[in-house]
Amino acid sequence: MSTLCEVVAARFQPASSPDYVPREYLRELQSARLRSIVERTYERVQLFRSRMGRLGLHPRDLRGIEDLALLPFTTKADLRDTYPFGLFASPMDEVVRLHASSGTTGKPIVVAYTQADLAIWTNVMVRTFAAQGIHTGDIVQNAYGYGLFTGGLGAHCGAEALGATVIPISGGNTDRQIMVMKDFGVTVVCCTPSYFLHLLDRARELGVDVRSLPLRVGVFGAEPWTESMRTRIEEQGGIKAYDIYGLSEIIGPGVAGECVCQTGLHVFEDHFYPEIIDFETERPVKDGVEGELVLTTLTKSAMPMIRYRTRDITRILTEACPCGRTMRRIQKISRRSDDMFIVRGVNVFPSQIETALLDVEGTLPHYQIILTRAQGLDEIEVRVEVTPEVFSDKIGALEGLHSRLIEALDRVLGLRVRIRLVEPQSIQRSEGKAKRVIDRRFEDQ
Repeated sequence: MSTLCEVVAARFQPASSPDYVPREYLRELQSARLRSIVERTYERVQLFRSRMGRLGLHPRDLRGIEDLALLPFTTKADLRDTYPFGLFASPMDEVVRLHASSGTTGKPIVVAYTQADLAIWTNVMVRTFAAQGIHTGDIVQNAYGYGLFTGGLGAHCGAEALGATVIPISGGNTDRQIMVMKDFGVTVVCCTPSYFLHLLDRARELGVDVRSLPLRVGVFGAEPWTESMRTRIEEQGGIKAYDIYGLSEIIGPGVAGECVCQTGLHVFEDHFYPEIIDFETERPVKDGVEGELVLTTLTKSAMPMIRYRTRDITRILTEACPCGRTMRRIQKISRRSDDMFIVRGVNVFPSQIETALLDVEGTLPHYQIILTRAQGLDEIEVRVEVTPEVFSDKIGALEGLHSRLIEALDRVLGLRVRIRLVEPQSIQRSEGKAKRVIDRRFEDQ
């Protein structure tokens, strides 16, 4: 019997689709586009031209994609330091849209698009949704935020161009979200994974069984999430949960996305070239080795990004995908290098804690990590919601769960962690990206 992956691959594999081009042709295309975008950026962006000069490089020195590692990196700090328009390679009369993401210094990260850039963005979003089996006739409830955040409009334009019906509901107003999902016969939902879990919780409170609705696909992104959370979402929602990846600095959502095989995220590398580097030596690593994802936009006119350090940790998957796409895949991103915190000399990622928590029966996928410091020593407290059944059970059930969680985290982290079991719905929900870590170590210093 054919798998869903094989059925969709056979149905959606037109010879003209760029997702299936031979690797040899793709490499030639990447090299030509890289030479063009480097020349454009060199001519029009002072910061890049200065860095090339310090390295003794000129665009004519670049033979092709094999020389990419010769070029300087771009970082988020560069966007802040040149705020607002210092990295633009197009004049303002060619810029038709501006987006921005929040910045930690009070200044947002500003990104720009020409008409051609918006067409590319729509194209990669169409390819993303098609790879996930979404098609004309689907009703898409787009609960990503609209406005300066790139998620809402990126998903909207892609789904509309695909021929699906789009409900531009944006984020928030959870009860209305559930009403619309039920009354409009929604088949696809787009939002953060943590917000969808919140929707499931609220639907149960309202007596709505999401599994009985026509909903069949969830497209989730904008925050790291683990395979354990995917399992929870699919079991509780009765859907297939697909990961989508993007970042404002590159284009927005649509840089990479899972296909129905759910075996990694295909990078649309005809537009965004991926490298994996060792984030300490800053040197490229071989395919299959984990490191920091670095992306180069090959076709973006308004604001090209050359070797942009994403801080996301992943690896290039080397085996072919059963769907037949030739675009390389990256492993699902569940952590960032800058999300890591160090406690008593141990490197800790929130994703490690999430995986350990969700592997223990009796917990809910809602938790917070509280970092404190007492007498010069760092401490971790993890607050995790437990199921109503466990919370209302005898005290022995809570004590047993508490012990199992401490043991699970000790195995994963090699640290003793304080666990606080809390009742369902007691941890504040987010309508956007979930805030998992609260660092109070330096508040009184």
